[in-house]
Amino acid sequence: MKLFDSITIEIEQIIFPIVYIFIGFIVYKLLKKLVNNIMLKTPKMKKQHLQRANTIRIVIINVIKYSIVVVVLLAILANFGVNVKSIVAGLGITTAILGLAFQDLAKDLIAGIAIITENQFEVGDIIEYDGFMGEVIFLGLKTTRIKDYRGAVKIIANHKLDTVINYSLNNYLAIVDIGVAYDENPDKVAKALEEIKEELNGKVPNATGDIQVWGLDDFEDSNMKYRVVVETKSQEHYGAQRFLRSEIKKRLDKRNIKVTCQQIEVTHGK
Repeated sequence: MKLFDSITIEIEQIIFPIVYIFIGFIVYKLLKKLVNNIMLKTPKMKKQHLQRANTIRIVIINVIKYSIVVVVLLAILANFGVNVKSIVAGLGITTAILGLAFQDLAKDLIAGIAIITENQFEVGDIIEYDGFMGEVIFLGLKTTRIKDYRGAVKIIANHKLDTVINYSLNNYLAIVDIGVAYDENPDKVAKALEEIKEELNGKVPNATGDIQVWGLDDFEDSNMKYRVVVETKSQEHYGAQRFLRSEIKKRLDKRNIKVTCQQIEVTHGK
């Protein structure tokens, strides 16, 4: 009888670990599939949003994987009669020591997750940190890389990005100032600009609204300054500006209105 009981115990010690591993594997696969379905199969997801979702997906899957591994290992050890409580207590002390040693890394990871989940900024955004302004070219869990207009790349630990100016959250307002000679009739110029506005509405690249003619804005030393504005998508103002400058100049020339100079100003919209 004792021999039979001993054999039974040995069989259980062999079979149960296999069962635990099998169950852990199945649970991991099911949860991984669930996470993938939720995070990656949203229709019409933008490229930058897809990248953020993929980063979050990887983090969640890794957390699930290592959690299941720990649980399965503890279950197997308990099956062999090991005191799991003492191991868990020891892990707590070890975790505390590692936490002190790698606290900056932990801060970076937490900050990286917060940046991604809270949509503070994303790849392609124009941001400014500590006087350095540029485009976000990489957003990871530990660091963020920003490239300025000169091509210089700054690598910043995520936990330091506590105060950031994001210039890409709102639309841009492109302001085109047009200088017209003083010998031109102001009413004629205003009427021409209104006509040009109607001709160009719906044709400005990446515009989010209609062109607005603000009219005679100021008297400069050598000309009258008229102002035309249009709101565009974030960071799409340069193309709209080039289009407006060219088209307004050509259409004013056809109306025999002399343009003396054009100025460009860019502000961030609402």
